[in-house]
Amino acid sequence: MVNEQITAAVASLRKGNVIAFPTETVYGLGADISHPKAIQKIFDIKGRPPDHPLIVHFAKSAELEFWAENIPTTALMLAKHFWPGPLTLILPKSRHIPLSVTGGQDTVGLRVPSHPVALRLLEELGGYKAIAAPSANRFGFVSPTSADHVKKEFGDRIDIILDGGSCEVGLESTIVSCIDNEVAILRPGGISVLSIENVLKQKIFVRSHGNSIRAPGSLTSHYATTTPLEICHGESLFLRSSILLQQGIRTAVIVRSVREDFVQDANNKLHCVFMPNDPVRFGRDLYATLRRLDNENFQQILVEAPPDNLEWLAIADRLNRASYSFYK
Repeated sequence: MVNEQITAAVASLRKGNVIAFPTETVYGLGADISHPKAIQKIFDIKGRPPDHPLIVHFAKSAELEFWAENIPTTALMLAKHFWPGPLTLILPKSRHIPLSVTGGQDTVGLRVPSHPVALRLLEELGGYKAIAAPSANRFGFVSPTSADHVKKEFGDRIDIILDGGSCEVGLESTIVSCIDNEVAILRPGGISVLSIENVLKQKIFVRSHGNSIRAPGSLTSHYATTTPLEICHGESLFLRSSILLQQGIRTAVIVRSVREDFVQDANNKLHCVFMPNDPVRFGRDLYATLRRLDNENFQQILVEAPPDNLEWLAIADRLNRASYSFYK
């Protein structure tokens, strides 16, 4: 059945349709890069600004030189070590990449995903073919980590939704810029900063703000829930939840481990979600948890602030952007 679905998805892509497909990070909303009208459909379906670039997905690391130019040694090292996997490299684009995909920039985000369904889809699409894809959700909101999330988000607006189960990583790829002889992380994600530094044997800048290159998911407000989301540090989490409870505001609280000072309120005004106190498992569960709480008619979501270290950097990044509208 999976083979038949992938064959049908490839046929749909070749006709210029938009499909949804799983990756190890999140589900993507994809179009054949050679179909300009299909690329435009992605922006229309998502409500995505035309200057916000898409990521180009292809099947084999050996094809990197087809999609990019002037590739530095550092990029080749990272591709060799982390592809297939949750790493996006920002490089000078080749003539095979249309400006509609890059938001008008001369740089492009490139990735070889590791999800078996995504790889088989790209392989069947053919050599030197690629799928341009952002996450399969409304622009600026929580990314999908299951086919059901995509279906609830877009319904029949997408021709085919390939179901590859729940995403293993659950957070978007790490975006690394390799432009102008500098390596910098523009978006933390599924590959840690420490892992990248260990491969390159050098310190890496994290520049998710104030960078001249526009990268996916780097806006100040992004990954947002419909329900207002607030980050609380230390004891302020319990105090804030108590105040909201006294005000009669239906509140969900996300904490990293079972804490004695939190119990589920008998009137269901305060609801606790105990997440793993481990950044990998926390990241895998985060978006699914936020989507579930968004659908349960809470009036406020409180999240315990993650630890201030590199292992939790990607999670802190997503929560800070998701909560931006609350603090604005």
